[in-house]
Amino acid sequence: MEQQAAQEDIQVEETVEEVFEEAEATPSNEENTAEELKAANEKIAVLEAKLEEESNRYLRLQADFDNSRRRARLDMETAQTYRAQSLVMDLLPNIDNLERALKIEAVDEQTQSLYTGVEMVYRGILEALKKEGVEAIEAVGNEFDPHLHQAVMQEEVEGTESNIVVEEFQKGYKLKDRVIRPAMVKVSQ
Repeated sequence: MEQQAAQEDIQVEETVEEVFEEAEATPSNEENTAEELKAANEKIAVLEAKLEEESNRYLRLQADFDNSRRRARLDMETAQTYRAQSLVMDLLPNIDNLERALKIEAVDEQTQSLYTGVEMVYRGILEALKKEGVEAIEAVGNEFDPHLHQAVMQEEVEGTESNIVVEEFQKGYKLKDRVIRPAMVKVSQ
């Protein structure tokens, strides 16, 4: 038994030595906790960076969406405002022809009634266009504006300042604030 007790004491001493060796080989709980805390903090920093990146991405997408919606609304408003532009462009040559027809003098009663009918049609078309926001550009006597007028001739006219419209060859028209057709004019030098 003594031998057995001695053997058990040797085994206990060996186990204690192994535990001490393991304890010395492995870091202490404080060291483990510090390393785990450091690793957890690094992971938290990475996750916070990803969250910040995703948050910024979300905000950019939201701003892009808002800008797209605003652009679409502005495009619709512009289309609504200028919806009559193609119709007006198609009517302008016919209005020019009616104006030429109205420059002819009526000599007899039959021609006078035809003249009156053409004049009524002309006024009706102009009134309909006015309701849509179309207006003629005033040219003669005004200063030449390249945004409103197209100069096809220049002539020196006595008693007139330079750069003044002296004659209009073809009327210009605006739809609301947009020039549809500039007036063709003669300008003084």
